[in-house]
Amino acid sequence: MRLTREQDEAGHLSGDGLRDWFGDCMKSQADSEPLSLPRDILRRTGVNVATCYQCGKCSAGCPMASESDLRPHNVMRLAMRDQRAKLLADESIWLCLTCETCSARCPNGCDPARVIDAVREIAAESGVSPQQRTIRAFHAAFLDQVRNNGRLFETGFMMSYKLRSGALMADATSAPAMFARGKLAMRPDRIRGTDEMKLIFAACEPGAADEGAR
Repeated sequence: MRLTREQDEAGHLSGDGLRDWFGDCMKSQADSEPLSLPRDILRRTGVNVATCYQCGKCSAGCPMASESDLRPHNVMRLAMRDQRAKLLADESIWLCLTCETCSARCPNGCDPARVIDAVREIAAESGVSPQQRTIRAFHAAFLDQVRNNGRLFETGFMMSYKLRSGALMADATSAPAMFARGKLAMRPDRIRGTDEMKLIFAACEPGAADEGAR
């Protein structure tokens, strides 16, 4: 699917004018059809993917470029072309480390890292494939440990990940050596501010902003 002439021209706009232009488009079509991927990303992040001119600097600095079928500039290209199915089905969006090197290198302020985060949200809301489910399980298990303990509790993380992913016996032979080296403690070493940490996570939950505004 090619960009419409209006979307292409929007790449030359900036600032408030750009946001207003897309805002009007979203309002006028909200009741008649689902949001296109570029408009959905704009709604979530404020980033207009049409401003990416595919210079490739983001991908040149990406530490996961050699491991991913889709590099940051490919993600931006598929997003601006509204190729939702192809983008959401690729595991590359889940391999992103969120190091934000791509965003720091972008000469046009397109913020690929933020776009990839938005694409992950969209993928999670629409359902994920079995291959993506293991990567999502890793992220969820890691964040649960940070939420509850303030830092990573390796034993709890490992158990949570295996239960979520179903890979119960994977790497089981590594456990004795990890126990011997003290890498798998039996009790978590919690920080003192766990209640504050839980509040931070709660504020990031979907709908938290709307609740706070009431």
